[in-house]
Amino acid sequence: MTGHHPIEIRPPDLAPFRHGNTGVDYVHVFDSGRAGPTVMLQALTHGNEFAGAIALIDLLHEGLRPKRGRLIVAFANVAAFARFDFDDPDASRYVDEDYNRVWADDVLFGARDSVELRRARQLVPFVDAADFLLDLHSMHEPCRPIMVCGQARKNADLARAVGVPADLLLDTGHPAGLRMIERGGFGDDASPKRALLIECGQHWEARAVQVARDTALRFLRAVGAVDDGWIAPRLRLAPPPVQRLIRVTEAVVARSMQFRFAGEYRGLEVIPHAGTPVAFDGDTVWRTPYDDAVLVMPSMRHLKPGTTMVRLGRYDSDG
Repeated sequence: MTGHHPIEIRPPDLAPFRHGNTGVDYVHVFDSGRAGPTVMLQALTHGNEFAGAIALIDLLHEGLRPKRGRLIVAFANVAAFARFDFDDPDASRYVDEDYNRVWADDVLFGARDSVELRRARQLVPFVDAADFLLDLHSMHEPCRPIMVCGQARKNADLARAVGVPADLLLDTGHPAGLRMIERGGFGDDASPKRALLIECGQHWEARAVQVARDTALRFLRAVGAVDDGWIAPRLRLAPPPVQRLIRVTEAVVARSMQFRFAGEYRGLEVIPHAGTPVAFDGDTVWRTPYDDAVLVMPSMRHLKPGTTMVRLGRYDSDG
């Protein structure tokens, strides 16, 4: 679980985007002056996942502005990103803790302190103001893109309106803490608020930037924030012919430093037979619970007890 994949892209220069119009560094709000939704695009939830930041910077340089409502563009864990090292690129994932596990009120407004909590406390007013949120991520392993819809079916419906990528995910959350896309109304099917998290591919592959860009554009079109006349000429990737929904049923969580996978996985492998070993952890053997189990986002390189190492799911027969 050592080494890293090739780095095909370079970390972007965030300096021009530090001072915006919100009083919070690296957060910008654009108001159209017309009635419409408040939409938030966020990159750098993890400091080593900067493909999304490159995509947002490109779109801002091209004049991205909402035609109705308000658009919030945020670069999140900039402290972790500032530590990026080509020799040890995964070390910049976070400084003290995972920024995407701190979004429950009891954590955000509790007594604990960390670099990530301080940043989340700065951004929570913007997150809570958003009607629609897209969080741009990438993955440890080379894998085709996945749209994480949290646990609310309404978010999967929004992903279908966006039209990309081919694989959509309804999951069970993370035992380590609440993600941003699950906060408040985003995770409540009775609320009109919706949120998505796109895993654009492997962290440092050039294609991940294109996936992030196209997904952001299609998301803005789907929620009615930007007119198709501006978006359509900027799309570079064809949408998939069909989208399929994976329902996660359980998470494989490392219990010890003895955890190891049964094979080399990249993600979205379909294991034909129930009972097939997937991983070992001391005396524990993790096996597929049913036929045609899908392995979702295995973490082959980052072992830490308490961390979700892979999720097990299956394709929804209803699509």
